[in-house]
Amino acid sequence: MTVCEKDHCTGCMACVNICPKCAITIKDDIRSYNAEIDENLCIKCDLCHRVCQNNYSIVFNPPQHWFQGWAEDSELRKRGSSGGVASAIMSGFIKNGGYVCSCLLKDGIIGFELTNDPGIIPCMSGSKYVKSNPQSVYKEIKSLLKSGEKILFIGLPCQVEGLKRFVGDDLSEKLYTVDMICHGTPSPKILDIYLSQHGKSLETLKDIKFRKKDQFGMDDGFSTITKSGIQDTYLMAFLNATSYTENCYFCKFARTERVSDLTLGDSWNSKLGYLEVKKGISLILSQNEKGEYLIKIGNVHLENVDIENAVANNAQLKHTSIKPVERERFLSSVQRGKNIDNTVMRLLPKRYFRQLAKIILIKLHIIKRRAYSNIN
Repeated sequence: MTVCEKDHCTGCMACVNICPKCAITIKDDIRSYNAEIDENLCIKCDLCHRVCQNNYSIVFNPPQHWFQGWAEDSELRKRGSSGGVASAIMSGFIKNGGYVCSCLLKDGIIGFELTNDPGIIPCMSGSKYVKSNPQSVYKEIKSLLKSGEKILFIGLPCQVEGLKRFVGDDLSEKLYTVDMICHGTPSPKILDIYLSQHGKSLETLKDIKFRKKDQFGMDDGFSTITKSGIQDTYLMAFLNATSYTENCYFCKFARTERVSDLTLGDSWNSKLGYLEVKKGISLILSQNEKGEYLIKIGNVHLENVDIENAVANNAQLKHTSIKPVERERFLSSVQRGKNIDNTVMRLLPKRYFRQLAKIILIKLHIIKRRAYSNIN
């Protein structure tokens, strides 16, 4: 028995956190997540069904203000995937006496940490192109909210909704939420397999970055996982929407209206000029007064943004990612233990050989290592 319709689970973990008997396990078969109930432990309290976002209508709110911008702190901007706005807001929130909760790599798991230590913020910066695990963090957040603390949660929109349902309206006054515009997320098993095939593992890495500004390629904080200056095959599959779990292809959150106080993404194709684009520019959608407050305390530089251009360059503000025809063959190959590099070469030859050509051009010094690394 599953908490929601089979293969619709987002992996938000709200049901796991709320179950008083630890009767729920998230089953990951690479293709999909499912929250399965152990009927021998279940006491029929129905808390899991009531907290699940897939079993009820979701309240969405249209953005009240649209901006593009970046952290005024140049170091925060430099460290961020785009404009460093998330890090700036976290820093400001802690300075104003609150706790922040966001995604990071710790003990071999890309999960979440709740902290009021500004020294943890650098570990939380950067995009994570994999399903992250909230584990028991919702319980910690609810406990601090009950004691009167202010909490800022930054995550995917499905995780924001899961937390809001877990916390409930009575404790929502001091909960501030930021969601990231999401294309979809693969099972962490795919990342584990990919790293293993390249002699790496999350258990031994101190950090992992999936991109630097407009350069898509994994590194461990010191050097690239595979070839420097190009997309690795993990990112090729991701950017082609080939590796996502099933629920991502009918995501309820792929729309302009949002579930959070503030939404952050990339201001792709910004008209602010090459130098600013090179440094990184964030797209910022504020839904309410809490969102305005987060922008204010973050010391964020704001510019007007062309909304039509912003939506055109962030497809998930219009519709879900489309399931590619190559997905089933890709996942089947991964499950059979086949090499991911070879699988991507076979299934996505144009992407693969375009990147291979860049390696040759870089070696011949015809193009610089940074050039064109964002081209799919």
